[in-house]
Amino acid sequence: MKITVLGSGGWGTALALLLLDNGNDVTLWSFDPKEAEVLCERRENPLLAGVPLPEELKVTSGFDTVPHSGLVVLATPSFAVRATARQVAPLLAPGTVIVSVAKGIEKDTNLRLTQIIEEETGGKFPVVALSGPSHAEEVGRRVPTGVVAACRDMEAAQYVQDVFMSPRFRVYTNTDVVGVELGAALKNVLALCCGISDGMGLGDNTKALLMTRGMTEMARLGVALGGRKETFAGLSGMGDLIVTCTSMHSRNRRCGILIGQGKKVREAMDQVGATVEGYFAALSAHQLSEKIGVEMPICQCAYGVLYEDRPVGTVVEQLMTRSKRHEEDRSWL
Repeated sequence: MKITVLGSGGWGTALALLLLDNGNDVTLWSFDPKEAEVLCERRENPLLAGVPLPEELKVTSGFDTVPHSGLVVLATPSFAVRATARQVAPLLAPGTVIVSVAKGIEKDTNLRLTQIIEEETGGKFPVVALSGPSHAEEVGRRVPTGVVAACRDMEAAQYVQDVFMSPRFRVYTNTDVVGVELGAALKNVLALCCGISDGMGLGDNTKALLMTRGMTEMARLGVALGGRKETFAGLSGMGDLIVTCTSMHSRNRRCGILIGQGKKVREAMDQVGATVEGYFAALSAHQLSEKIGVEMPICQCAYGVLYEDRPVGTVVEQLMTRSKRHEEDRSWL
């Protein structure tokens, strides 16, 4: 099958290699013609150092292959999803399945990424979210990985499962798109928080506290927005949270470490040198929780540090001295 992967970052490249290994005719698209030329010439993506790009993998900066592709993967950063979907929408052939693999929430609208794609394509194509604990660096090296394909249309989710499944890449299906996408976006906020904790030298106890109570906040918001609580215990929730909060592959955690060590937010983001999705997701979490009245103290403190320049020591004290709670407080349900 012909497949076009839109987005030549580490994740898009790793998935293009996976799909190529699975016997597909794959084209990797870059928005930058110069970058496309470099990838073609060097046959290696600097974001996946040491992983060769086979000659069979086509690289382009044009959309010529989109009309002939049975499956199109949107692997751009979250902020570029709408513009990219708008560009390719008129080119999609009837019956094309779109796979959204970025993780985030759109600024201002607070829409999930599949909602954005559906808007821009007129709801004429099945859109499947593919998410889970899946660092590009490891998928590119064919390290065993598990993810979930989520769509209200189970047939579309199963189709994506079949296309991506391999002995090194296990895919589960789910119909809870809301829970899967919110878990994917919000765990980046918590990874920033865990990175800040690490940068401050607060230790494993603190990180475990942030991850566990942060998971409660994710589920709290997800259920309020129509997701299922159990989804957050799965690969796109707890699984992705664990890997993002504990690995140095995580841009969000690395950025948080720098902030915890005393760097300004913008300076830390610039030093990471790639999109820090948790920064944008923190704003959306703040806006959504305020709008629907859901309590999210950790995410609110993250917003304070990232957008209000609040000292990290102050917000730690604020979290630790909140009023007493029962661990299984269900007043938010």
